[in-house]
This record gives sequence, C-alpha cells and structure tokens, in this order.
Amino acid sequence: MSEYGNQRTIAAISTPEAPGGIAVLRLSGEDAFSIGQRCFRSSSGKAIGDMAGYTCAYGTFLDANGADLDNGIVTVFRAPHSYTGENVVEFSCHGGLYITRCLLESLLHAGADAAQPGEFTQRAFLAGKMTLTQAEAVMDVIGATGERELRFAHAEQRGALFQRVQKIKDQMVHCLGDLAAWADYPEEEIPAVTPEQLKTLLKAVEKALKDTLSTYHYGKILQSGVSAVIVGKPNVGKSTLFNLLSGCQRSIVTDIAGTTRDVVEERVQLGDVTLRLWDTAGLRETSDAIEKIGVELAQNCLQNADLILAVFDGSMPLELTDFDILKQLPQKPMIAIVNKSDQKMQFSSADLAEHCNFSQILTMSAKCGDGLELLQNAIEQLFYNDNIAPESGIVSNTRQKKCIEEALQQIRLALDALEQGKMLDGVTILIEEGLEAILTLTGERVSETVVDDVFSRFCVGK
Repeated sequence: MSEYGNQRTIAAISTPEAPGGIAVLRLSGEDAFSIGQRCFRSSSGKAIGDMAGYTCAYGTFLDANGADLDNGIVTVFRAPHSYTGENVVEFSCHGGLYITRCLLESLLHAGADAAQPGEFTQRAFLAGKMTLTQAEAVMDVIGATGERELRFAHAEQRGALFQRVQKIKDQMVHCLGDLAAWADYPEEEIPAVTPEQLKTLLKAVEKALKDTLSTYHYGKILQSGVSAVIVGKPNVGKSTLFNLLSGCQRSIVTDIAGTTRDVVEERVQLGDVTLRLWDTAGLRETSDAIEKIGVELAQNCLQNADLILAVFDGSMPLELTDFDILKQLPQKPMIAIVNKSDQKMQFSSADLAEHCNFSQILTMSAKCGDGLELLQNAIEQLFYNDNIAPESGIVSNTRQKKCIEEALQQIRLALDALEQGKMLDGVTILIEEGLEAILTLTGERVSETVVDDVFSRFCVGK
C-alpha cells in the first residue's frame, strides 16, 4: 500500500472526543518511541525506548512548546506484538477536550502524522494480524447496541465468516487442482476429470455459496438494526409513536393534519431490538407543494424499509383513507398498530384484519406509553432468527454480499458451460473467476482500492 507504508508514524485520539475520566491517544510506527519521548517525561526518568513491551510508566505529558500539560500513563507495545504489528505507544491522560487536543497537537508537532479513518486497523490487516472480514468486524463490535449484535461481532472477529468461506474456497481449489493435474500431466496415470464428476463438485460449491448468501438479510439486521418506517393517514399518532420510541420529542406533535413534512430518522433501542426508525409525512393526496415532497419521500422510505409500522386511530371509525393507504404499501413485513387505546375504541383488530394480511396487529397508546413490550416481541419474532448461529459465519455487508454473488454467478456459468458440453479449459477460467471473488472477500487477494474503501468507513483512532 503506497500511502500507508511504515515510513509514516501516525497518531490519533482513540476515545470519543467528549469530556470523560480518561482519554487515550495512540501512536504507531517505526518512530513511535522517539516521537512519544518528545511529548513525555517519566517520573522514573526511564525513556520510552528503554521500556519493555506491555509495560507502563507514569509521568508528565508535554505540550507542543515543551511545557507541562497533564499527568498520566504511557503504555508501550513493541513490534510485532502490538495491534498494528508496529511499535505502538498509548497515552492515557485526563479526558478533557482541551487536554486531549493539545496532546495530539504535541504528537503531530513532534513528527507524527494524523491518522486516517481506520488506519490503525488497516495496518493490522496489512501486517497479517487479521483477515479483511475480521477487520470489518472491529466496527461491528464498536457499534454493537445489544447482546445479539455483540455476539455476532465477536464471532466475526474470531473468524467465523472467514472459516466458512475458506471451506468453500478449498472446494473450488480442489476442482481447479483436479483440472490442472489432468490437463498438465496427460502422460501420468491421473484419472480423467469427467463433466459429471465436475458437475457434482460444482453443485456442492453452488449450494454452499447459496446457503452463505442467504444469511445476508439477517446479518444486515444484526449489524445495522431493523429499518422501520411509520406510516398512516395524518393525525393518527405517528409522530407521538416516533417520539415515544426515540425517547424524546424529535417530531412535532399537533392536532393539525399534515404537520410532518419531512422524513425524520432516529436510531432507537427497544429492549434488545435495534430500530432505524423513520417518521414520515401522512400518506394522502395534497395540493401543498412542500407536503407533497414529504409524501414522495415517505414512498421512497417504504420501498427501502425492512418493516412497515402502519398506524391507525382506534378512537375513530375506519375510513376509506385508511384502506387507500393500505393499497399503497409494498409487500413486506407489516405490523398494524391500533393507536389511542387510552380512548374508547371504535373498531376491533378483526375489522382491520379483513382488509390486509398484516404480520401482526397490536393495540397501543403512544401517548401513555402502553404496548411497547408487545411491539418489541412482534419485531423479534419477525426478524431475529435464533436458528442462525453467528458462529456459523454470517454475511453482513454489501461488499461481502457482492463477492459471494460474483462467485455464485461464475460457478453457475461454469455449470451451464458443462451442460452445453463446452471445453473444460473454459470451465476452468470461470471457476478461477469465482475463486478470485472469494479471495477478494477474505482479503487474501485484494486491490488497494478495495482496502481503502473498507477502512474509510472506520472512525479515526481505530
């Protein structure tokens, strides 16, 4: 990687830039010890470069002018036994914003370069400390919002997906090995590779790829949460429900129909369920130009969501408008919420079920906060599949999905070529293309562009 060679010693704040008890700054590279020494004076007088790996020293941090800035602890990790595989120094100081920024400025003034997003983990990958799928799991661990998500992220960190894909790779390499041996050494007594034998082997590869790809939807849920859009006619309590779930007033609530004009988005935690929640404009015909744009945005959200929360005003009889909205909704998991259960109900769940095949129908009072547990249970039943074990290896992002899809396409083309009686040389090329996609997934054979794209989504300092 031309841009990320060991000639650059990098530094960054590795803890959130917010007031706290402790902040950690990380320094990695060939000159980490000498640069760190210019910004630190140990109480014992021992130099950072003389410290053994995995040891700490207490002392004073110095600002860019060499003046005392703060007291804290330095921890030393010597190459190759560090996160990045390089010499690493970590500074633990008090967690004030001014202190951490001054200390970072001091490190940069002493010769370090500011780290790019994900550059520490990128160096760990390039040093062979982890596979590309394991590196991607680092951000999943950081972003985990519940027990399920953390279990999934830890499984990926331990190499669950890599190991699953390795088995598929071994099958493909076995096919290519048989083809190469038969083609390259015709004088040897090597059994001929028949189309039927090759079909059997490739069918097994095809099934393994299909099974792996089928985990993507669940993996996306575990990584990012359930994307849910709240819909319904104006003034049924959509924004009240949104505010209840988000824990604060993010949407304006009034008795005036059409108050919500834009799409309001919030990531919320409902028990162990992570929701990426969208509150939308009421779905209705309108002559208001601004509200019309809001309705169009709501339609776009519907197409992209995992779940639709269709809200109805239980205190009012069902109207043609309610049924018109149901006709506009795409075919995907949908939970009907009969809102305002704190008032006298004007229709039953059975009345609503006659008009649409809902996944579930719940009665709630968004205003009073009643029925949240019912909603949580309903979403868990729809989206969280306990039969898929994270330890088996789950595809969780678009890059991984595209690699599996490309490999699957090439294997299917190879099977078609065999069916059509084409030369085995052509079949070999198709299998090799499929293998290339698998190696790109794991990072065993990957371009600089792919690596840069993966780590660009990381946070600075990790």
